[in-house]
Amino acid sequence: MSWQPHITVATVVERDGTFLFVEEFKAGQHVFNQPAGHLEANETLAQAALRETLEETAWDVELTGVVGIYLYTAPSNGVTYQRICFAARPLRHHPDRALDSDIVRAVWLSRDELLAAPDRWRSELVPRCLDDYLAGPLHSLALLRD
Repeated sequence: MSWQPHITVATVVERDGTFLFVEEFKAGQHVFNQPAGHLEANETLAQAALRETLEETAWDVELTGVVGIYLYTAPSNGVTYQRICFAARPLRHHPDRALDSDIVRAVWLSRDELLAAPDRWRSELVPRCLDDYLAGPLHSLALLRD
């Protein structure tokens, strides 16, 4: 049996004390996640984060730092993910842009609103990345070597 982790990116986007989340329909329920997804061939981690954020939320963002690098094994299926979480600031919204097919909507939530609904987190990485962002420090994007 071969073990192969999945490399993913996520982005914490803050605006006026609220944070950009996606609402997805997974395993029969609506859940919240940061804009996130898998690294694709021939793309850098930063490019993947920008692409996923735009595809899932219709927001162009500017990456401002690295929140952290997380190793997570999903209890539901045993798959291991390495998540690189970025911080970003919103630049421009494209309200007429269609979102990825598995995204119900993009929504701005406060930390309290997110924490009030733990049954709606995609995984425990969702609040952890947010709290790590808020606690700091942010790491330089120069940490990444393409």
